[in-house]
Amino acid sequence: MKELSIEISKIRGRRKGHTNPREYVSCWSEEDVLNAKAVNSFVVVLRTRGCYWAHQSGCSMCGYINDACESVTDEEILFQFTEVMKRYNGQEIVKIYTSGSFFDDREVSAALRKRILERLKANAVKRLILESRPEFITSKKLLSAKNDFPDIEVAVGLESANDFVLEHSINKGFTFKDYVRAVKAVKRSNLRLRTYILIKPPFLTEQEAITDAVRSARKVNEYTDIISFNPVNVQKYTLVERLWRNREYRTPWLWSVVEVLKQSAKAVNARLICAPTAGGMKRGAHNCGKCDERFLKAIKHFSLNQNMNIFNDLDCECKEEWLDLLELQGFTQSSVDVNRIIV
Repeated sequence: MKELSIEISKIRGRRKGHTNPREYVSCWSEEDVLNAKAVNSFVVVLRTRGCYWAHQSGCSMCGYINDACESVTDEEILFQFTEVMKRYNGQEIVKIYTSGSFFDDREVSAALRKRILERLKANAVKRLILESRPEFITSKKLLSAKNDFPDIEVAVGLESANDFVLEHSINKGFTFKDYVRAVKAVKRSNLRLRTYILIKPPFLTEQEAITDAVRSARKVNEYTDIISFNPVNVQKYTLVERLWRNREYRTPWLWSVVEVLKQSAKAVNARLICAPTAGGMKRGAHNCGKCDERFLKAIKHFSLNQNMNIFNDLDCECKEEWLDLLELQGFTQSSVDVNRIIV
């Protein structure tokens, strides 16, 4: 939708660009699963020129372009990688994020990709996870990457399998068919696939958000090895932040996140994971505050072992408020025609 795209671009235009091209964004260690076993993973966020779509307009909830440096060179990105790998401590999985697409030659050139992958292989990393929009995923690029590092998991931020939501809520800039084309290339290359699905993009009620996430999971189940549910968090210089400041948007309830996981676990074969960014905070998925920590621990536990029984003991007096909200919004606050959310 052109009007939405223009408005998102205006808001994003107020951001301040980052000026140090030799400084990586961040790194940390977190748990993940490798061959059905919980292991440590090393997460690296490199500072590239940023997502090409964010430069054109961008997604309604994404503020990762704030970490970009438009003038960065390949050698400066390689310097970042060299510096950040000094903190690598033998983790079996490495995740490399660029706040955009690792397979976009404008962000990470083919020559630079090769040098990074070869260094990781030399470090005896067992699995590498790389993110990309579907536009940049081709069999040629994937096979080239596989030659340099054999065990790659490609992560694609689909967000929703519903084209109406993709266009009118997220402003994603591609369709479900684009996702399918890309993931078929991933499968032809015998690589693993991780699909990101958003929980509660703007303009959807709480119930619509649950419905869309679960139906999206069902639709991608035939394509993906892992489904990573990402509850929306409020990032700077985004449309979501403006709506949130105007009290026109609330981040999803953790009750809703658990409901999505429970319903999806009964409907799909793919592994389900969720790590709510800013969980328990005002800008992230949260409940009443009293029970947030217990919910976040249960979600983490489920993500590692897929045991739904962990959710059985979750309870809090705020559940009634959440249930009332689901019912009330269905009558008074629906912003999107629910019939359009059938995927």
